[in-house]
Amino acid sequence: MKKQLIVIGLSTIIGLSGCGNDDASQESNSSQTNQEQTNHSEHSGMNHSSSGEVPEGVKEAENPTFPVGSTAILETDHMEGMKGAEAEIVGAYDTTVYTVSYTPTTGGEKVTNHKWVIHEEVKEAGDTPFQPGDEVTLEAEHMEGMKGAKATIDTAQQATVYMVDYTPTTGGEKVTNHKWVTGDELSAK
Repeated sequence: MKKQLIVIGLSTIIGLSGCGNDDASQESNSSQTNQEQTNHSEHSGMNHSSSGEVPEGVKEAENPTFPVGSTAILETDHMEGMKGAEAEIVGAYDTTVYTVSYTPTTGGEKVTNHKWVIHEEVKEAGDTPFQPGDEVTLEAEHMEGMKGAKATIDTAQQATVYMVDYTPTTGGEKVTNHKWVTGDELSAK
């Protein structure tokens, strides 16, 4: 009887220690997965497709490098599946384009150097472009919690920005009217 109790006791200890190792392994895997999600989370709330509406006052580009209706290759990775995808140009606009840092109105971690917000998507926009360091209020809705967020202008440049349709290289549904990519983020097909 004592031997049976010892065997049962040892079996229980071994079984429980195995569970503990599984839990530790799962916790380690969970931690690694969470880190990978954090690395990719900046644009996880990004609206891949949009209605195609452009802000009031934005001017169509007169002679864009990539004309509306042409195709190009995306050379940027704002979101997973963008880089290397073939894009159709559905809009081309001349404006001031900004990278911005902001804390989403929905809470969460600060987003830094978000590409791109155009001048016409800033609440305080006037005739004069903003400068790096300026504090503004965003009207853009590219990502959840962006509209109404207080932001800092990180960079500013005059550029032609493009609205594009593309199918992600990772598969999935076609993205329509994606805002925005700059000419240096596209290459000829």
